[in-house]
Amino acid sequence: NKPPGIAVNGNRFRTVENALLGELGPTDEPDRLPWARPVHRLDSPTGGLLLVARTAGASVSLGRQFQERQIAKRYRTVVTGRTDERGVISIPLDGQEAITEYTLVRCVPSIKNGWLSLLDVRPLTGSTHQIRRQMAACGHPVLGDRTYGAEGMILRSKGLFLWAVELSFVHPVDGNTMDISIDMPPKFTTFLDREERRWKRYNA
Repeated sequence: NKPPGIAVNGNRFRTVENALLGELGPTDEPDRLPWARPVHRLDSPTGGLLLVARTAGASVSLGRQFQERQIAKRYRTVVTGRTDERGVISIPLDGQEAITEYTLVRCVPSIKNGWLSLLDVRPLTGSTHQIRRQMAACGHPVLGDRTYGAEGMILRSKGLFLWAVELSFVHPVDGNTMDISIDMPPKFTTFLDREERRWKRYNA
């Protein structure tokens, strides 16, 4: 469960990959890696589930599943504006096909934003910053997005409202389907509840 604000890897000291050195030692498997390695990325400001391999075989298997789009990912996000109940965004990114499905979970009125929508989002392709870029392109930027968000929608000390909450994949050893999910952070519900209360008081 990656905390926001830390990169997965890269030429820097503070990364998830470096942190794993002290958290997960080598396994007893013959093809063990010297340290656990993430097999996909989450943007630095995005938190949530991150898949990690501890053996060379697992790394190859999971990497292939990502490449062949066999791993299902689900995110929770809060975006500005009122979205449709469900939709498919197919705006190309970097000249490549990019497809994202979303379902509306909750919509609340907001004094500052007009409306805020809590979404379940499933990216079917893997372009860089896909969810953030496509939501911004269709007029519903992710709340707290400093790169693609709207001016005035950055909340002090709240961070980005985007969280990886579910991963479904085939176990690289036993072949069983794994479906792992976590709750979204409490700040999502807390913020939406507060915005709705403020709107009701203002319009009472």
